[in-house]
Amino acid sequence: MRLQHQCLYCKKELIGRTDKKYCDLHCKSAYQYQKKKEGPERFYDKVNNQLKLNRKLLKTFNKGGKVTVRTELLMQLGFNPDFFTHYWKNKKGDVYLFVYEYGFLRKKEYGKEKFILIRWQDYMEKSA
Repeated sequence: MRLQHQCLYCKKELIGRTDKKYCDLHCKSAYQYQKKKEGPERFYDKVNNQLKLNRKLLKTFNKGGKVTVRTELLMQLGFNPDFFTHYWKNKKGDVYLFVYEYGFLRKKEYGKEKFILIRWQDYMEKSA
């Protein structure tokens, strides 16, 4: 006598082996993805997601190689300046923080907080 059991994901009746848990690979993958999403976000995922968002925003706003953007604007879009991959110090002593190839420097001009956005250049490698 065989006990009836269901797919863990789609709940369809399973036919075949008694230890079978899923209809097919799609259901297995979807179930595992669903379980992962229900669990707490891992630290690695949190950091990686923030770095991706920061890079995307810096890339979006820096079309000209060097651009100035209001700090408030980037922050409202989810930018977090605490997440960066490396830094570069120029000859004036300014420290630019980078998210991969896109860098930013926080400055206060005329009482307003701004980010100066730049792209990584070959000459920076030599002075790093």
